[in-house]
Amino acid sequence: MLGQAGFDADANVLTRRQAEVLALREHGLRQADIADRLGTSRANVSSVEASARENVEKARETVSFADALSAPVRVRVEDGTDLYDVPDLVYEACDEAGVKVGYAAPELMKIVSDAAGDAIHGREVRAELLVGVTSDGQVRVRRAYEE
Repeated sequence: MLGQAGFDADANVLTRRQAEVLALREHGLRQADIADRLGTSRANVSSVEASARENVEKARETVSFADALSAPVRVRVEDGTDLYDVPDLVYEACDEAGVKVGYAAPELMKIVSDAAGDAIHGREVRAELLVGVTSDGQVRVRRAYEE
């Protein structure tokens, strides 16, 4: 099953067991069924799954951070900013950098809002965000974290 999905233990942040548990969960198996299949306890499967999901989230965050570092356009959206002002901030920064963003204002606001999650309430940005735009116009949104 893992080979069919292209799993390579040497190039992955997941252990073989973590990948196996996630793959079985994706195929609809319950933790108790996985435990029976693997000869372990449901509590162990639960622990392995939780660790795997945490590792996946850390890997996503790492990729997002790397994308942000290489993005030619980086816009800091401060706490308290009106979401409707975000497109103009992004478009202005893109114009200065000579990068074309491929989204109209409503699409851009939706991308930012969806990616920011609970950092946006209604139209208000409630946590500082970093909006990056890649050289090919793709938008990446991350929360800004204190150092």
